[in-house]
Amino acid sequence: MKPFTQHDGLVAPMDRANVDTDLMIPKQFLKSIKRSGFGPNLFDELRYLDEGEPDTDNSQRPLNPEFALNSARYTGASILLARENFGCGSSREHAAWAMEDYGFRAVIAPSFADIFCSNALKNGLLPIVLSAAQVEALFAALYAEEGFRLSIDLQACIITLPNGEQWPFEVDAFRRDCLLSGLDDIGITLERSEAIRTFERRHQQRFPWLFEDIVL
Repeated sequence: MKPFTQHDGLVAPMDRANVDTDLMIPKQFLKSIKRSGFGPNLFDELRYLDEGEPDTDNSQRPLNPEFALNSARYTGASILLARENFGCGSSREHAAWAMEDYGFRAVIAPSFADIFCSNALKNGLLPIVLSAAQVEALFAALYAEEGFRLSIDLQACIITLPNGEQWPFEVDAFRRDCLLSGLDDIGITLERSEAIRTFERRHQQRFPWLFEDIVL
């Protein structure tokens, strides 16, 4: 997982509430579990004018000119600004994979669905909760200023606005440390690999019949 320490990025809007995981990555794309390749189908139903299918050449599909992410103004955006209850719906981890694969490093909203929030943090995507008033102010500034950017300092848990104003945010301390170190659940386990091997050796010595067909 890519570490997240500080990030300065262009902000794009998702100006609707209750964006669910099916809207983020539709069910037909859930056959793969490779974690990569989902970016072109993020928000597929909103981005394209036709129905998306796996293994389709997305470069040949008609784009929806009304959708913000198709605007040149938001090309290269790495921070998504959203409304309340972002990531609701089914618990598909593919939604977080698609967000990360597209290039988003952070999502700012007044609230997130719990499972999406957990999946995001485990996949290098930082969900930041701000008050509804703060999010409304960011939307106003975003629409008023082309090239609107924010700076995020995860170490200090502070967002810096273009005018220098700083807003604090909170994030689970354990997941914050994992993001800072670039450790997903597998990485956390591998940090204890020697302890695991020691346990397995002792376990084999105590119960050798359990390991007759296993090579450690």
